[in-house]
Amino acid sequence: MDKILLQIAAELKVAPRQVQAAVELLDGGATVPFIARYRKEATDGLDDIQLRELEARLGYLRELEDRRAAVLKSIAEQGKLTPELAAAIDAAPTKQELEDLYLPYKLKRRTKGMIAREAGIEPLADRLFADPTLDPQSEAAVFVAAYDGGAAKLAEAGFADAFAVLDGVRDLLSERWA
Repeated sequence: MDKILLQIAAELKVAPRQVQAAVELLDGGATVPFIARYRKEATDGLDDIQLRELEARLGYLRELEDRRAAVLKSIAEQGKLTPELAAAIDAAPTKQELEDLYLPYKLKRRTKGMIAREAGIEPLADRLFADPTLDPQSEAAVFVAAYDGGAAKLAEAGFADAFAVLDGVRDLLSERWA
């Protein structure tokens, strides 16, 4: 029998077959009032309050299992999943504890500054920041002309000209000092 059904049965202090019958009815589209009134014999007498609690817990635990699977998949794709971590994730009883376990492995969004850094614009940003007497326009033009992979490769990264490079410099420095 499903782990979720057994957990709900233990929490509500009812038989697992009662929970299974109620879940089948709910999954079939029946509403809580309908089950409580017309399908009492199928659930062996679960009342309205128990059915509502069962429905809420079922939704929560299904979401928790879906999130658990997504977290395990994400960490495994990063190559950082250990047996101990997998066991801890499987044992997490709440969404919050699951997210706490996932936090160190959560991928961060790529910002404009990160994209500029990956394109190799950071040395220009450092040079312009270190020496305010430099002309940003001419320095950016020299940077584009002398770029290691060529101007075409710089354009592929989203920095087609000196103005775009200066935007990248601004993004880098903004992130650094924000």
